[in-house]
Amino acid sequence: MAVAIRLSRGGSKKRPYYRIVVADVRAPRDGKYIERIGHYQPQLPKDSEERVKIDTERAKHWLAVGAQPSDRVARFLDAAGLLERKARNNPNKAKPGEKATERAEEKAEKAAAAEEAAKEAAAAPVEEASAEEAPAPEASEEKAEG
Repeated sequence: MAVAIRLSRGGSKKRPYYRIVVADVRAPRDGKYIERIGHYQPQLPKDSEERVKIDTERAKHWLAVGAQPSDRVARFLDAAGLLERKARNNPNKAKPGEKATERAEEKAEKAAAAEEAAKEAAAAPVEEASAEEAPAPEASEEKAEG
């Protein structure tokens, strides 16, 4: 029989209260369960000690027997130091899509072209200034001859 450690909802509308229970995976969320091992009150502040209460001995027992915790219960067990959660690692999620990559490449090319143009413009005035100074006397000589 597959067993899960999960939350079972109680409380009234918009005032949730959850039991942390060990149940058969085929049982409905709020249905029959094997054992209650704690509770969770999301209405309380996060720093409150009464927000999450777990019977650590029973939780250790059920984990040793092979019970699989739900994601939320795994967080609670990790905070209590009973279970080490696996790192959620999806390196491809952070990568941009194809179009975004193309746009970034185009932008980089434009930036490189702009830098080259700026370097050429910075180098060109020095050459132009020396070139302008040399023809200027010749132009004055031509005007003097004419």
